[in-house]
Amino acid sequence: MHLPVYQTIAVDLATRITEYEFLVGAKLSGRTLLASQYSVSPETIRKAVVMLKDAGVVQVSQGREILVISRECAAKFLTHQKQLHSVYSLRQELELLLKEKEDIDTRFRKVTTEIASYSDRLKNIQPYNPLEIIVTAESGLEGKTLRDLAFREMTGTLVIAVRRDKEMFIAPDPNIVLWKDDRLVVIGAVDKLEKLNAFFAGNNKKLDYCS
Repeated sequence: MHLPVYQTIAVDLATRITEYEFLVGAKLSGRTLLASQYSVSPETIRKAVVMLKDAGVVQVSQGREILVISRECAAKFLTHQKQLHSVYSLRQELELLLKEKEDIDTRFRKVTTEIASYSDRLKNIQPYNPLEIIVTAESGLEGKTLRDLAFREMTGTLVIAVRRDKEMFIAPDPNIVLWKDDRLVVIGAVDKLEKLNAFFAGNNKKLDYCS
C-alpha cells in the first residue's frame, strides 16, 4: 500500500512521539523547518499536522506553533493507521483472488465447453470417459438439484454440463433444478463411472444413458 506523503509524515511524527523523541508539551519545529527536514512542501506538512490535530495528538496555535499534547492519542493514531493498512491490503488481496477466480472460471467454462462439444470423440479416451445421463422418471433425478444429488461427493464424477432441448448449461450452477429429459454430461475415470451406477442401483434407481 502506497500512502500519501503527508500521511507517511504524520505516521512518522506520531511514531517519534510514542518513542519519546518528542515529549508531551514540547513544540515541534515550524512547518517550514519540518518541510525542510522531510524535503516536502509546507502544504504537505500542513496536511500531516491536520491529521495529527484531528486525532488529538497535537495542538496548533494561531501563531502556527505545533504543540505535542498526547502520547496516548499518538499510539491510538498509529494503531488506527495499521488497521487501515491491513484492511486496504486485504481488499487488494481479495481483488487479486477475485481476478484469479474469474480467470479460472473462464478457463473452466472453455474446457468444459470443449469437452461437451466433442464428447462423442472422447468416448474412447481414457481415463476420462464422458457420459450423458438422461433424466427420466425412473432415474429419480427429476425435480432435484445437482447439489441435492452430490455426484462428486458420492461418486467422484463431475457434471460438466446440462443439455436441455437446444440449450447447453456449461459448468451448471449446483442449484439448477433438473427437468425431465435433461441430459447430464458427466465425466470421471472408469472406476468412478462404475461407482455412479452402483450408487444409483443401491438407491433402487435406474440410469438411462444416451448412446
